[in-house]
Amino acid sequence: MEETDQRAMVVGGSLSGLMAAIALARENVHVTVLEKVSADRHSGAGLQVDGPGFGASGTERLLRNLASGGKRSIQLWSSIETRLRTEALSYPNVTVQYGQRVTAVGEDGAAAWAETGNGRLEADMLVGADGHRSLVRQYVNPEKPEAEFAGYLVWIASTDESALPVHVRPPADAPEVTMLDSAGGFLFGSVIQPHEASEGRRVGCTWYDNSRNDLLRRTGCLDGNVVVHSLAGSDIPEETIDGLARQVRSGWQDPWKTAMLHALEHRNITGTPIKEYVPERLVRGRIALIGDAVHVPAPITASGFNASLQDAVTLGKFASKGIAGKKACKVLEQYEAARLVKVRKIVQSGQSYNRSFGLGR
Repeated sequence: MEETDQRAMVVGGSLSGLMAAIALARENVHVTVLEKVSADRHSGAGLQVDGPGFGASGTERLLRNLASGGKRSIQLWSSIETRLRTEALSYPNVTVQYGQRVTAVGEDGAAAWAETGNGRLEADMLVGADGHRSLVRQYVNPEKPEAEFAGYLVWIASTDESALPVHVRPPADAPEVTMLDSAGGFLFGSVIQPHEASEGRRVGCTWYDNSRNDLLRRTGCLDGNVVVHSLAGSDIPEETIDGLARQVRSGWQDPWKTAMLHALEHRNITGTPIKEYVPERLVRGRIALIGDAVHVPAPITASGFNASLQDAVTLGKFASKGIAGKKACKVLEQYEAARLVKVRKIVQSGQSYNRSFGLGR
């Protein structure tokens, strides 16, 4: 291949996958992103993201500005994805294919490949950005293919502040994150900034709960010690909704109390079983992992998204040397050498909390 024809595939078109696509596209790589779901998904979850700090430049500055709006803040997951997608699609050398379920990946001496319902696609390099249940991880690290349940769940809800009575809405100068003790674990309240100036803020609640692991098993969210899926609001048993509401009424303060009760009433809440994964490798040949596909830290560390951003930036940095032909393997070796120790430490930093709080495990 000519240098101008160097190609990469990214499996997974969410935040990590889009950041990887942008980082590679800026280094003259033709990128095809394969995403199994449609483009119109939404999430009300908030993420803590860092703005560009001192010394940030180039791709890192661009990605941090897209994610954060220029400063450390809580942003809606869906808002970040929208901005990243718009940026990715602005590059003529990026293609995002939705509804493309990858069933297998591999490589030979000349290329990496992915099998989809539409056949086999090939490229110089394949990047797995397909989340905590990563198919690509099964190829890269078949000896350790699954993230493990950390022993607790997090209830996540966000409510438009316009749905709250005026007297309980957070003031204009309210801190973006407030940590409170609650009867069933820790509660983090957040004020999430709007995606558009015409939109209002959202009041978010993140509630760590180690008392309902039996519920996760009864509802099929867990298979042994492997997380299968989250618990959607519509699937939460009525008695659980009632129990959560009683705890909120007795132990919470506004605006979080009113916001969570509104979310429970409308079932605008998700129970997310917490996973952890400490990687032993990031790369196998022409295939690499980034984001939740390779490191799943405790959410208490607030480091998952920022680590994923650094993965993408680092990958792009080494890809600037070219990935055509045999160069792809060398680039990925350098990426692994730069990131493996760092991401292992990030996950390990949250393990003591997982071990102490996941008492119901």
